Amino acid sequence: MEYGCRNKTVVITGGTSGIGLAAARAFWLDGANVFLVGRDRGRGMKALTRIIGCENTEKFVFPAADLARLRFIAADVTRQADCRMAALTAGYYGKGKIDILVNSAGIYREKRLERVSVADYNQIMDVNVKGTFLMIQACQPYMLPRAEAPDEAGKEISAETAEENRNGSAADRIEGQDPKTIKDRCIVNIASDAGIGGNYGCPVYCASKGAVVSLTKALALDMAPDIRVNCICPGDVDTPLLEEQLKKAEGSYTKEEMGEGYPLGRIASAEEVAHVICSVASPANAFMTGAIIPVDGGLTAMG
Repeated sequence: MEYGCRNKTVVITGGTSGIGLAAARAFWLDGANVFLVGRDRGRGMKALTRIIGCENTEKFVFPAADLARLRFIAADVTRQADCRMAALTAGYYGKGKIDILVNSAGIYREKRLERVSVADYNQIMDVNVKGTFLMIQACQPYMLPRAEAPDEAGKEISAETAEENRNGSAADRIEGQDPKTIKDRCIVNIASDAGIGGNYGCPVYCASKGAVVSLTKALALDMAPDIRVNCICPGDVDTPLLEEQLKKAEGSYTKEEMGEGYPLGRIASAEEVAHVICSVASPANAFMTGAIIPVDGGLTAMG
């Protein structure tokens, strides 16, 4: 399937597994230059081999053409310095620009209010909310139109000087340009259906994803017309994160039982959510911003 993202620079946090990995593969197959951001370098290298369709990660040598469009950046999204380094790296290889940012890094903790410690609260909020905020803040200078506009000498602005684009209003940055010629830039945040309607037994997780939903709406207004900001809200998805959740539940419920609560009678695959991410990020959807999109098999429609 084609999304129109050929040669675009795409940064994906949480890209070593689950939804992020599936989105990375979809963008890569579409011809994009993909940068995975994650904490574990070993998992990152394994993810790269899976994206190009190789399961044997021990003796594999990357074809040069594939490696040129696919890189892993070791970074912790809860640390501002790491986020800035990740943005600088992607911006450098992207010739001063980042076209698409997908904030997929996230954690889930199933604990009722009385069992939540301050450490639990901080960890969930740090990854799910602060990590999203810091990555957007770090990547924004490389996503503004001037990040790839010619300077007075007719040369492209470098990644190192793109930071200067933080200053000035949106009107100033696009003055003299035909709006139809402005390059499409898009941020896709991954929240959850729990951020829309809440859920049992995970109040802090719900609060964190609700914050991502609100952040998306606010930034869609602040960043217009330069950068589109949208939010995908999946229900339960068959990912390693879900497997970890089931393991901690110690058999109190199964994947099949979880699916029975959905109008479509099952949970989603990571690839199904990745398709929505790529569609939203596509230039074909250049008029979509501030949208909160449930991908939950009809669950939120039940009220």
